[in-house]
Formats: sequence, C-alpha cells, structure tokens
Amino acid sequence: MKLAELSPAALAGRLHDGLILHTPPFSFRLRSPLAHLHQALRLAYADYSIAADGAYDFDLHIAPVSGPRRWLRPLIRIEVDGARPFEVLPSAHAFPLLEWAMNWCVTSTAHHYTLCHSAVLAHRDRAVLLPAPPGSGKSTLCAALALSGWRLLSDELALIAPTSLAIHPCVRPVSLKNASIAIIRERFPAARLTPEVFDTIKGTVAHLAPPALALDHAHVPARPTWVILPQYRQGATTTLQPLVRAEATAELARNCFNLVGIGTLAFDTLAGLCDTAQCYRLEYASLDEAIALFGQLATA
Repeated sequence: MKLAELSPAALAGRLHDGLILHTPPFSFRLRSPLAHLHQALRLAYADYSIAADGAYDFDLHIAPVSGPRRWLRPLIRIEVDGARPFEVLPSAHAFPLLEWAMNWCVTSTAHHYTLCHSAVLAHRDRAVLLPAPPGSGKSTLCAALALSGWRLLSDELALIAPTSLAIHPCVRPVSLKNASIAIIRERFPAARLTPEVFDTIKGTVAHLAPPALALDHAHVPARPTWVILPQYRQGATTTLQPLVRAEATAELARNCFNLVGIGTLAFDTLAGLCDTAQCYRLEYASLDEAIALFGQLATA
C-alpha cells in the first residue's frame, strides 16, 4: 500500500511499531513519536510503498532526548541500526535529519555501486549527471528539470554500476535550501514541498516530493550520456562549454563517496563513464534558459 492511504492516526501507530518505507533499491524501517515528522513524511513520501513487516536494509529510530532541557529546548537523537552516528539536534530538524541519515546509510554501505554526490536526471533512457558542491545551484536546477519533464533519479546520489556503467535510481525528495525554496514554489505552484525548517546546518531547508514520473520508473536505470558541472551565477549569461574528459573525471572523483573504499574499481568506473558521456561546464542565472538548454540537449 501507499503511505498516503494511511490516516494520520494510523501512520502514527505504524511509526510507533515500525514502518517499512520502500525507496528502491533500499528499504528503511522508521520509528518515531514526533508528530511534525509524521506530517513531513506524509507530504514527501505520500506515493511511496510501505509495509508493516518484512525485510529492510536499515533501521532508523528518531526520538526526543530525555532530561530537564526537553522543556526549554527540545532535542532529538537518531539511532541507525542501534548506533548513534549523529549529534543531537533541535526537534524541529527531525525531517532533514532523517534525510541526511538515509543518505549516510547508503553512502556508508552500498559499495556494490560507485557512489557520487551528484544529481541525476534522465530523458527517456539517457542520464545527465550534475556533480557540484553546495551553493552551485545544483538542487534548484535538479528540481526545476524534474518538474519540467525530466525523470528524477536522485538529487544527491549517483549509483553507478561498475561493469555496465548503468545509473540506478535512488528516488527520494529533493532537498532545497534558502532562496531556492521560494524560487521553486513561485515557478511551480503545484509542487508539493514540506514546511520550511530554519537554522539547520545548511540554513533553511524544505524538501520537494518527487514527481509521479520518477516514482513510476523507480526501478529503471539509465545510461550515462552527459556530465554537466553546473554553476549558478547571478547576472551570468547562460553558457555551456565543453569540458576535457580528464577534468570531468577528476570532478566526479572529488565527489565520489567510496573512491578510497573500492579504489581502482571506482576510478575506472568514473573514467569509463566520462569516456562514454559528453562533458560540459554550465554557467547560468536564468532557470528558463537552463531548462531550454537541457531541452536542446535532449532533442539533439
């Protein structure tokens, strides 16, 4: 069944006992008594499959920290498979903390993939990777493309199969920060976003629920066709410049989570991907112009 089919009371009951959330190719068992976390889950994961029991990959438990401070400044802690890899945070930060923990679970364990910090979208079966550091406009561009007909595979994680180079979806909500939230709300008023969470380590954060196209194809990999390094720059002219493949490989390597862990296999995967794909550097200020440019790439 879908999460949206549960009433608020039923969802709270499931999260008390343990709710298994399927986000292919991974499943998470979630537990938490926090009502505001339940609300965010209903918005961001409404169309995801859930189960009351069965197999899962990771067990996550978010709960209030006990003690006298809970009355003045409520804090929360997350346990991942019984361990506590994260510091305690304000209670209001529960949903961003859950998302960060889910990312951590994947990047810490899924070493049968080469894992890169990159947005990934696809036009039919052709994928574009957008590796970029914070502040580059990656997530804003990713959200805009996902809401303009491109298929979202991930906002954060490129899961690359070492042998075939196929990129596997890891479809979860898109993390938007600071000014990006208002930009996406205004340009796409029908988009479903979680409430804003303020004063996190990444500023103000909200999450965009994935479009139906992404979830309908959540098991369908795509072949790497473009690697584009995006950079938002206010007032810039939209330009797409070819990038030397060695530089593109180096950029992917800088963003690779398990380059040290799996070594040569990861580097060979990234080099092979950049040999296959067209590599570019993108500078943009206008989302409309950037979306149009991606449309031209897709139809070329």
